[in-house]
Amino acid sequence: MSDVNGDLSAPENELTHTIRNFTVLLSPTPRGARLARLLAREQLRSWGLPLDPAELIVAELAVNAATHGRVAGRDFRLTLYVVAGTLRIEVTDTRGDRLPAIDHTAPPDTESGRGLLLVDALAKRWGTAPGPYPRKTVWAELKVRSLMCTHET
Repeated sequence: MSDVNGDLSAPENELTHTIRNFTVLLSPTPRGARLARLLAREQLRSWGLPLDPAELIVAELAVNAATHGRVAGRDFRLTLYVVAGTLRIEVTDTRGDRLPAIDHTAPPDTESGRGLLLVDALAKRWGTAPGPYPRKTVWAELKVRSLMCTHET
């Protein structure tokens, strides 16, 4: 009789890439946003990954969470993970009712409103994911060096 779910120990089911991940909860404040950038920098360094442009993307998404996704008493979450040559940056806040949008009408001399333009320009792709209520996650993906994705023993 065969196993309906397949043999999980079969060679075709073995991971061929290292999966690296990091997650932390931070206060939705300027200090929490700054800490997100600093912690991401140290995590990327420990993984041997380049800081640019990932550090800038983390900073922009964290500032948005602390500014536009802020709800008193509710933290935002920063998650970084690397799978198969892709670094995914996720920032989850508790304002699922406020989705980010690029403001193409912002004057070039304004001091705010262009963060998502930077994310859009620097990331391979980015977007949002809902829930669970009342949360939303804003994510961005970057290609990283393939040597980071080799299988570790």
